[in-house]
Amino acid sequence: MPNVKIYIDETRLAACRAAIEDALPRLRDLLCERLAVEASACQIAALPVLGLPDQPQVNAELLILPRSGRTPERIRAVAGTMRQVLEQASGLDVAVRVGMLDPETYLALK
Repeated sequence: MPNVKIYIDETRLAACRAAIEDALPRLRDLLCERLAVEASACQIAALPVLGLPDQPQVNAELLILPRSGRTPERIRAVAGTMRQVLEQASGLDVAVRVGMLDPETYLALK
């Protein structure tokens, strides 16, 4: 159930929009392969935002449920690869943040 939101500074979006759009399927494939989920479990969105000039112009947030095999090392590797993909696509500085959801309280209706 990977949920990814990619926040892109709106002043930089026009220059990288097509490349980011092209990268979204690769990101989903990466998440499916490395986190052992089906594509239908993924939700990925790119959103324009207003941000400060002294922070990364692209910020990706990955929310996942804990599962055996999702070690800190594996999650760090997934985040690092996400960062590389987004940096290559955007040409901008990218930050990636990962949060673990509580399976007892998380609810998704599809």
